[in-house]
Amino acid sequence: MAMTREQAPALYRVLHGIIPPVINALYRPRLEGMEHIPTSGPAILASNHLSFLDSIFLPAAVERPVFFLGKSDYFKGWKRWFFEGVGVMPVHRQGGDAGEASLRKGQEILEQGRLLGIYPEGTRSPDGRLYRGKTGPVRLALRTGAPIVPVAMIGTFEILPPGASMPRIRRVGMRVGKPLDFSRYAGMENDRFVLRSATDELMYELMMLSGQEYVDEYAAKVKSGEVIIGSGDLEELAAMIGDDERLLSQAS
Repeated sequence: MAMTREQAPALYRVLHGIIPPVINALYRPRLEGMEHIPTSGPAILASNHLSFLDSIFLPAAVERPVFFLGKSDYFKGWKRWFFEGVGVMPVHRQGGDAGEASLRKGQEILEQGRLLGIYPEGTRSPDGRLYRGKTGPVRLALRTGAPIVPVAMIGTFEILPPGASMPRIRRVGMRVGKPLDFSRYAGMENDRFVLRSATDELMYELMMLSGQEYVDEYAAKVKSGEVIIGSGDLEELAAMIGDDERLLSQAS
């Protein structure tokens, strides 16, 4: 896929000429709804996050350059050259304002008329399910007027699940939904109920596009062990019911 005239870092342009043909040959991606990605102007590509490979497959499938955010701590030595070259923008997180610093950098990218790639879950899914979204994408949409385009990566968890060192070869997909317009909430970017409602709407769209099971907990809390959730299957439910019955019989 040819890169548009929109300005992109040199390394990004080089890799965009090399990587898509390799992905097409090995993974034969099914792309649906690509017409929903604006051909010009700012937009937020809000994607589910199943694998490290999402940050490769998504930009490879999009004609326009996609910019992501990264902690400034990563921008040292040769890594600085690489990250800047592939369109990762450094976020300087100081004084405990990490969230606001990310929003300011994201706003800067959007005000330049670019595509911003963002993962509402905040981290990769630990088990392939879709987790509760953070409000950052909606905050940016309300600050800038940019539409949010929901993007569902499909099959990337199976290619490179947590703990795997080598990706498997199997078909993947990317399904893009219609842009979400939250202009009805203009001027309400500080209303936490509005932010949560709009974010839940976004996550619902991602759930419908991806077919993932939804978990109303933050993925980061599950990864840290702060929140423990079950698999949701019937066998586990039966075991839980059995435990409750034993406890009731002991109490009586």
